[in-house]
Amino acid sequence: MNPAAPRALGRRWLELNLLGALLTLGALAAALAIGPSGINPVLAMVAPEGSPERAILFGARLPRVLVAALVGGALGTGGAALQALLRNPLACPHVLGISGGAALLAVVVAGLSTGALGWVTLAGPGLLVPAAAFVGALASAALVQGIARATGRATPQTLLLSGVVFNAFSAAAITLISAVVEPTQVQNLLGWVVGAIAVRGNLWTGVAALTLAAGLAVLVFAARDLNALGLGEEGARSLGVNVRRTRLRVYLAVALLVAGAVPVSGMVGFVGLIVPHAVRLLVGADHRLVLVGSAWGGAVFLVLADTLARTVLAPVDLPVGVVTAFCGGPFFLFLLARQGRAGGRPS
Repeated sequence: MNPAAPRALGRRWLELNLLGALLTLGALAAALAIGPSGINPVLAMVAPEGSPERAILFGARLPRVLVAALVGGALGTGGAALQALLRNPLACPHVLGISGGAALLAVVVAGLSTGALGWVTLAGPGLLVPAAAFVGALASAALVQGIARATGRATPQTLLLSGVVFNAFSAAAITLISAVVEPTQVQNLLGWVVGAIAVRGNLWTGVAALTLAAGLAVLVFAARDLNALGLGEEGARSLGVNVRRTRLRVYLAVALLVAGAVPVSGMVGFVGLIVPHAVRLLVGADHRLVLVGSAWGGAVFLVLADTLARTVLAPVDLPVGVVTAFCGGPFFLFLLARQGRAGGRPS
């Protein structure tokens, strides 16, 4: 091994993190300044207590943009990991049904916990909803894998088809639940289906931050194995990679990322599809860089998308999932067509 290679990688890693931090701070500053009520974030920070500018900044915009950054970072990282693990450029938590399973179980547990579904009321949501999202994400990943294997072989095409179908089922189930809850809860539940940034308190925001940090750390330690999987499972095994353990580790990390994101955003789609491809154009295919870059890129992308969602038709506040779907839908079709021209081979 070239002794200069680790130093070069370390330098690129630091440069990437510096660039990512600067871009994220810029996106956050823009999001804080832009809105139906134009404010200067710097002046609002030093405004007197109780002033409208300070209330808008700290009571509405800052919590929302922070949640958007955390969710975007989680989904971007999860998408990069799944694309590497499955060697499929179309993979992401939303397309594979992982977000759908997390959202469905989280909605059921939230309804049971608060009595919104008219059933038994538990002690209160607390950490039950993120925990349910984690279990739902793992269960849906296992179910989609099982359905794909039941067809004879878990090819990228069967995995995607199974994930899309399961996502549709989850969305239909949540919509059905919205028909039996109190009318005041309907809009909130539909936000889970479409994907909408929701500030649900410091606890869930803190959970989103912790799960992002933990999931990213697990995946960064698995980055070498993900690089080896680019050679295929047999090639990775020949390099000493325990493929089964790596697969389990990646799915656990992705489920952790989704568990923190879904309770505060619902089923936001396509972030994990678009961002990793853009990052690879910038840094190449080394997942020691791609995973970190996707975290920063996802944060920037979703903060800007949410800013557009709440301003483009102001005072109407669009769900951010509408914006990401308009971006991701054509991009997904482009990748699908390119994969078809390549004969279905991973690219």
